[in-house]
Amino acid sequence: MSRELAAGFSFVSVGGADDPVPAGALAVAAAQFPSTVQLIAAGGAGPQADAKSVLAVRQVGASSGQQVTVRAIGPDAEKAAQTLIGILSAVSKVGD
Repeated sequence: MSRELAAGFSFVSVGGADDPVPAGALAVAAAQFPSTVQLIAAGGAGPQADAKSVLAVRQVGASSGQQVTVRAIGPDAEKAAQTLIGILSAVSKVGD
């Protein structure tokens, strides 16, 4: 059974030139799931990337405070999306 899940949130930074660790962590985590997993900048209206590709995630180029949507489609979509949201939440502590 295939399922689609999309969740959006604001974050401090991911994929920028100075932030390679979260992009790599996202790609490694996304690769664990058979579902298609995407990151979409600007709350779903901006560039989108295959979350399983470090280069694609970095090319999304989302900036500080920007809304990003995680979209997962497939049999383990919920777990895939929750995993990526967890990684993004951990690196997106505003004010820390």
